[in-house]
Amino acid sequence: MRWRLLLASATMLFVELALIRWAGANVVHLSYFSNFILLGSFLGIGLGFLIPAERGQWLRRWAPVPLALLVVLVREYPVQVRQSSTQVLYFTSVRTTGFPEWVTLPAIFLLAALVMTAIGKITADLFRRLRPLDAYRYDLLGSLTGSVSFALLSWLRAPSVVWGVVAAAALLVLGGWRNILRYAVPLVAMVGALFAETTTAGVSWSPYYKVQLFNPTIAVNGIPHQAIVPLPTLLENSPQRVAYDRTPDNPHKRVLVIGAGNGNDVAVALANGAERVDAVEIDPRLQEIGADLHPARPYDDPRVHVHIDDGRAFLERTDTTYDLVVLALPDSLTLVAGASNLRLESYLFTREAFEAAREHLAPHGAFVMYNYYRQSWLVDRFAGTLADLYGHAPCMSAFGQNAAVLVAGMTAADQSCDQTWQPSGVVPATASDDRPFPYLLHRSIPTLYLGALGAILLVTLLSVRLTGVRIRGMIRYTDMFLLGAAFMLLETKNVINFALYFGTTWLVNALVFIGILLAVLAAVEVRRRLRRVNLLLLQLMLFGTLAVAWLVPTDAVLSLPFAARLAAAIALAFAPVFCANLIFSDRLALAPDPTSAFGANLLGALTGGALEYLALVTGYQALLLLVALLYLGACLAMRLTGRAATPVPDATATPTG
Repeated sequence: MRWRLLLASATMLFVELALIRWAGANVVHLSYFSNFILLGSFLGIGLGFLIPAERGQWLRRWAPVPLALLVVLVREYPVQVRQSSTQVLYFTSVRTTGFPEWVTLPAIFLLAALVMTAIGKITADLFRRLRPLDAYRYDLLGSLTGSVSFALLSWLRAPSVVWGVVAAAALLVLGGWRNILRYAVPLVAMVGALFAETTTAGVSWSPYYKVQLFNPTIAVNGIPHQAIVPLPTLLENSPQRVAYDRTPDNPHKRVLVIGAGNGNDVAVALANGAERVDAVEIDPRLQEIGADLHPARPYDDPRVHVHIDDGRAFLERTDTTYDLVVLALPDSLTLVAGASNLRLESYLFTREAFEAAREHLAPHGAFVMYNYYRQSWLVDRFAGTLADLYGHAPCMSAFGQNAAVLVAGMTAADQSCDQTWQPSGVVPATASDDRPFPYLLHRSIPTLYLGALGAILLVTLLSVRLTGVRIRGMIRYTDMFLLGAAFMLLETKNVINFALYFGTTWLVNALVFIGILLAVLAAVEVRRRLRRVNLLLLQLMLFGTLAVAWLVPTDAVLSLPFAARLAAAIALAFAPVFCANLIFSDRLALAPDPTSAFGANLLGALTGGALEYLALVTGYQALLLLVALLYLGACLAMRLTGRAATPVPDATATPTG
């Protein structure tokens, strides 16, 4: 029984991670709403746990069908969703295809929720057959297994068909012999669709994207992203050469390229006499394509040193000074998993990042950034920040309708401009490490997000009612609901902090989630060994650790040496997680219906995922205040319902449920 619960929990998390990754790679702009699938998953798993044991058995029998429908729908009717919001920018150059977005996006959300409801129902039925903390323990071990398994496949850059085979094998085992045919047909269809994707010419997977090569164009997640350009063309008239034209007195001996990609900027730096080029690229697959196919062979040159890393993290670690620092088209087409508004490059475009780059410039060096910025206000935001930092307006060179190159010398004499930047209107406020949203025009939540979140919450209420769950009956688990919302926000805050301290790489992100699961598991193990807990003491410890996390500024942690930074980050992140889950474990152990309590907790996590969008207005540090308020509400709810510290049920007690 325990190994089946472990397998069910591992399958649940593995499928959730795979759906987030795969759907974002195949539905353009869904990668900018990674928590769209995440929220659907929380809804589904929560419903699976809330449905009574005697009901919903059809979900178990037909569990693989919605998964196969989702995969086939996206594969056979690919959609590229047009987002015309003027409040927030999305980088794309594709036309809308497939069904209208108002058909496709709700269908994907509902199918994802149904997939996870079915797997959640299988898990919940197994959960009920064990004592609460024993069940939660194996649920966590399963979650760890699923998370580590998917991280391993990401490291191996396994194609989507491997994800499908792993999920199919696990589901077949969970379904048992009685459902073998009923499960096999849809699972074969799913694996077949993923096999067709995997064997498509030019398709490969990086830890971040589905990459497709149309030589010389490299597309990621269905969007043209980079082009491999011959060196003579680059030297004739291109954004890459502007940096050297605008800094004629610069020796250009040491060059840092952040966003090195397939190697265009590296080739230009070498052609302009660079003696050392540090090429930083977050995506190993893009760099490999350049190493294999770029006609100038820039990555074969011994003067080039490749760093597969996050650009901001590299700036924080290196002690090297450069004559030229180049931000070369660092516009990602995906979000950091677990953070609904943080893109891979967000921390490269904050004021603090520009300051870090300036600190690594030689006395007469220069900073360069270029991109297809889409809007004049975005150019104004970046150029205004540079003008403030360097004390003079940067050079600005326009290419076509949307492209612009900004060059800022250490002094005005270190740049030679045909044209200096002049604001086109009111200059938007600079992005900061606390609000790393450079593509958001105003301090607000775009109506696009509000509409989507409102629809998701409405669907959640309707789904809970349609499944026969009495909302009034859930009131007794208000504290569990609030604990779930608070924990989701706390987890997001930890993901954000680690991304800033150590980079937005997939590995850092995976290690954070694994670390959180280990902290939760440690809390469960401690609670299982205690006969009695002092609930008030645990609550004081929780709010104390939250207060410390609030009072310690991120720049203080960021200024520490790596080892000290790691120790501080772990302590600040995981101490509140540990304390919160001691409280949660105690509550779960004493719940009259622990499976329903767990379901309420998951619906709370969905609500917490929606509340994270408040960071667009308040910044991420302020989320800790909201976390504290939610935990305070949970503690008050426990007091009002008369729950205090009581002994753990005896080990020989009959399993709950």
